[in-house]
Parts: sequence; C-alpha cells; structure tokens
Amino acid sequence: MKLYFTPTSPFVRKVMVCAHERGLAEQVETVLLRPSPMKADAALSRENPLSKIPVLVTGDGESIYDSSVICEYLDSIGDAAPLTPARGPARFRTLRLQALADGILEAGVFMFYERTLRPKELQWEAGIDGQAEKARQGLDALEREAPGFSEVDLGQVCVAVTLGWLEFRAPLGDLRQGRPNLFAWYDAFCQRPSMQATAPKLT
Repeated sequence: MKLYFTPTSPFVRKVMVCAHERGLAEQVETVLLRPSPMKADAALSRENPLSKIPVLVTGDGESIYDSSVICEYLDSIGDAAPLTPARGPARFRTLRLQALADGILEAGVFMFYERTLRPKELQWEAGIDGQAEKARQGLDALEREAPGFSEVDLGQVCVAVTLGWLEFRAPLGDLRQGRPNLFAWYDAFCQRPSMQATAPKLT
C-alpha cells in the first residue's frame, strides 16, 4: 500500500496511528507531498480529484480517501481486532466520537489557515471566533466523556490525534485548563507506540 502524506497533517496521523494499532504500518509506503489548500497538486490530483491528503493506494491500485474511509479500509484487512465495532450501540458511539473529534480538528484547521495564509487585514475574525467557540464546546464534551474511555477504538485515536495537533499548532492557545480528565487520559494515550511513532515534526 502507498500513502500520500504530509508529516504534519493530523488526518495523515490518524491513518498512521490506525495502521500501527492494527499491525499494518510496515505494509504502508509513504510518499511525501506538500499540497497547498490554495492550489491543486498535479500528482495528488491523479489519485484524488479533490487534491487532498491522505490518499491510500491499495495493492490493487485503487485510491481510497478520505481519512475516515481509509481507516475503515484498514479495519477490513489484517488479523488484529478492528478499531470500530461492527454493529450495535458501540459502533455508533465510536463513529460519533470520531465525528466530534474530526469536527473539532476541522475548526482548528480553519483557524490555523485563516491566520497563517490570509493577510492579516483580510482575516475573518468573526469566523475565527465562531470556530473557536465550537471547538472549545467540543473539547468540553470530551472532558465529560473521557472518564468512560476504555479499550482503544477509532474514536479515541481521533481524539488523541486532534489534541496532539491542537497542541502542536496552538490555534486555540492553552487547552488543558479546566479539562483534567481529558488530558490525564491523553497523556497516558500518548505513551502508546502508535502515538510515539507518528508524532508531528516540522521539516
């Protein structure tokens, strides 16, 4: 398998953490790209017409995107227990947690791009403030849910990756104040080999 990636992308990290957790990381060859949200990348567009990473190309040459679909694919191969339950309430709790974490992350990415790519005089402050409010509400919901986190699943992977990126890029500033349960869980989760192997780095 071939994964088009950027080392600082949280959505790439989500995929790679899943690959490590399921014992598939050694089967994934990474191809470095640095696409811009401002312009389509020709090489990436051949695999994903939206020109967004991550994209996984399977051994059969099929392109799979986006990160949630790639994680679903990784869950369907290999011998390890899947990260998303197959059915029932547990499945939908996991998928809802993934949606919450990804939504917080998307809000943070919006804020980051608005502040780093748009000229200061053109930045949309009301939009930044609105996304920050939504992201903080999401983090507060995670603080309430964190005591119930138990066996590792895709939802928890998404939460950990989201928190890691928010601390790495800091679009919201300090996240830890008032969220002791969430960050006690997160600090412990970060000791997992899958998280250690995929920590974002500026290159």
